[in-house]
Amino acid sequence: MKKIGIIGGAGYTAGELLRLLIHHPGVEIAFVHSTSHAGQPVTAVHADLLGDTGLRFSDSHPLEDIDILFLCSAHGQSRKFWESHTRPARLKVIDLAQDYRDRSEGYIYGLPEMNRDLIARADSVANPGCFATALQLSLLPLAAAGLLPDSEISITAVTGSTGAGVKPGATTHFSWRNDNLSVYKPFTHQHLAEICMTLRELQPGCNPRLIFVPMRGDFPRGIFAMTHLDTNLSGEEAVALYKEYYADAPFTVVSDAEICMKQAVNTNKALLHVMVHDGRLLITCAEDNLLKGASGQAVQNMNIMMGWDQTTGLRLKPSAF
Repeated sequence: MKKIGIIGGAGYTAGELLRLLIHHPGVEIAFVHSTSHAGQPVTAVHADLLGDTGLRFSDSHPLEDIDILFLCSAHGQSRKFWESHTRPARLKVIDLAQDYRDRSEGYIYGLPEMNRDLIARADSVANPGCFATALQLSLLPLAAAGLLPDSEISITAVTGSTGAGVKPGATTHFSWRNDNLSVYKPFTHQHLAEICMTLRELQPGCNPRLIFVPMRGDFPRGIFAMTHLDTNLSGEEAVALYKEYYADAPFTVVSDAEICMKQAVNTNKALLHVMVHDGRLLITCAEDNLLKGASGQAVQNMNIMMGWDQTTGLRLKPSAF
């Protein structure tokens, strides 16, 4: 049994990690760190775990006693953590913030559909962002085949309120979000940088022109992304390209039928549907922003790093209705 530590234990991503790791056959949770909730039962914050765990939040984090550390604090906090703490040489780290997604300080970008072999040899993994996961999975097969066009790639995607974090805000509370849609960070979303970096790695010399309009949805969890671009592929060629690329990816499924978001929510799946109309390729992607877009993918990366089957602890049923 490998011992696990979690920093930033009170947020949504930590709650999802706990839900997965409590029942994971290969790990034991040594501590869940939260300064503001130290001493309280984990279930005081993560009420869905009532009856599943007696863990309490800790104000200590003995790094020398664990094998794997998950960093779940806000963006920018991971670097600050390592500025004030010494990392044991054997400790494996998975960072769910954006601090090391630029591949700095030896971190491997944790997108298994692209970097599985590198992740398997890594001690430090930077977990991708939620939108970044959906959009990269929508474009990886094209980039790997050198088929990204010079023309604009248009993307519209809608995400649930949990993507904004657990702390309530003006655009997350129920009375504003319910029965409502809105655009935010059009053309400038922070995940664009990591997406473009990945695409250039797969298709050197390309200069992706991503026109990305994110939207806030009136639901708690899930991402539904629609990407379309010019193509010379036929519909049959596009479907074959995507199915071949993801043939060995246990959680990325290319569907012949059109997809909906509820098929992916509460799972670690990314569902894709591909079609061509009048020289335009449409890729639709659905995922759970807290699982394949965050904590589920982090556990998938842990499984790969430890040499376990990727799917261990991640065979989850979608809510569906």
